[in-house]
Parts: sequence; structure tokens; C-alpha cells
Amino acid sequence: MRARLQNMAPQLSSSFISIALLFAVAFANFGQQAHGSVFEFSYAGLHGPANWGSLNPKFSTCSSGKLQSPINIIKNEAVGNKSLTPLTRVYKRGNAILVNNGFNIGVHYEANCGALIVDGKNYTFKQMHWHSPSEHQIDGVQYAAELHLVHLSDSGAIAVVSMLYELGDADPFISKITKKLGDLAKDACAGNEEAQIPIGPLDNKLLRKNTRKYYRYIGSITSPPCTENVIWNVLGKVRTISKEQVEALKAPLGADYKQNSRPLQSLNGRKVELYNEFSD
Repeated sequence: MRARLQNMAPQLSSSFISIALLFAVAFANFGQQAHGSVFEFSYAGLHGPANWGSLNPKFSTCSSGKLQSPINIIKNEAVGNKSLTPLTRVYKRGNAILVNNGFNIGVHYEANCGALIVDGKNYTFKQMHWHSPSEHQIDGVQYAAELHLVHLSDSGAIAVVSMLYELGDADPFISKITKKLGDLAKDACAGNEEAQIPIGPLDNKLLRKNTRKYYRYIGSITSPPCTENVIWNVLGKVRTISKEQVEALKAPLGADYKQNSRPLQSLNGRKVELYNEFSD
């Protein structure tokens, strides 16, 4: 990508470069911790979502953006799109690290562990993280938790696959890291350092089940800097998670981050598209 930018530099406008930099900052924030920052954000109080846009000039899109996430997906208003294709997700086994960045719990990988293909474009699987309760809602229903699988293209574009969880049986994938979550809860996230626990080789096949239904829309990152033009793919199948697993995901986080879901954002005229394998 660097070589391509150098070759195209004479034709690039300053606005294009600014957008590229915003994507770089936004993606870096996925692995960045919130505590100890001069412009710390949280999910409650003066640094909560209502004030994110004023905490830092780089966060202004959180309040001024028109393509913000999360949203409430209304099933009857989703537009079927026969040009959409099944989500091709190729995830493989890889060395993983459990990370508490201060505002969510995630799993990061030491090397390339797969990819998502959207409209023929390849997005490399970078990391996943959880929010509880869910950020996205379907027909006004907020679920117990939500998993974001984050992917990045060579050009810096972001595509996210969202999985919703309702309370019920334990999730098999989270069960694989339950002990590590307990270890992470004992390792306080302090200062400017992330708390990290090595997981070792982690099989991701439980994340790549066939996708027969999903909702597609253009939105944003759900935490500062709230960068827009993120391709969201919210899976229609709701998975289950146990109450104990929800508590394990919350345990390592501070009081203002245990409920780490951003409030719903306005659609502002956006269209939510539907892929349904069984539609006529």
C-alpha cells in the first residue's frame, strides 16, 4: 500500500490523505486502551457517549457524523438485495492474545488468521471484541452481548461482522477462553498499558458457521473517534451466551466500562439491506 501511495502521490488530494489517516487512527483505536489518556472516554458521566464529540477534536465525528453506529434494525424496513452474496469467512487457527484495553475485552492475533470477502474485496481478520449489552438492536430488542469481528482491507477500509447473543446455553467459543478471562480479571489494567494474557493456538472454526441471513449497512466505529464508512454485517442468527460468560467478559473492566454499549444512533436516511438465502 505504501508503494502505491508513493506512486500516486501527485494525484492524491489532501482530503483523500486526511480520510486515509482517519481510518488509520480509527483502526489503531481498536487496540488502544482508554485509561490514562488525556482525552479519556467512558460509557458514563461527563466522559460518556453524549459528550464524546467534545472530548477531543479528533472525536468530533461522534457528534457531527451522519453515518453513525449502532442502529436499531427494523426487520420489516430492511430492503432485500439479491445482489448481496453470502459472507465468505475463512478463519484459521492462530496464536491469540486476550486483551483488556480498558473499554472492552478482545482477542488479538499475532499473525494473519483469515479473511472476510465482501463484494469481491478481501478484508484481513484482525481482532474481535465484545460489548455487553449489545450495541445493535433488532426490532428494539437489546441482547445480552455482541461480538465484533474486525477486518481491514489493504486500502484501510474496515468491515465488521456482528454477532448478537441472548442469554441461554454457554457459547462454545467463549468457553475455550473462560479460564483466561479469569486470569485477565486478576491482571488490573492500569496506567497507559493494556492488560494481556497469552492464549496460545486458538481454533476459530466456531466463528465461521454458514451465514444464511445478515443485515448490511454503512456505519461507523462505535467508540471514539467514531470513523465512518465502515461496512457492517449484522448476522441474523442470534447465538446464546450464559449469564456466567457475560459476567466473565465484564469482570476485568472498570465500573464505567462494564456496560460498554453506545446508545443507538439515527439512521439519517440510510438503507439497511438484507441478505436471506431462503428468500425468493
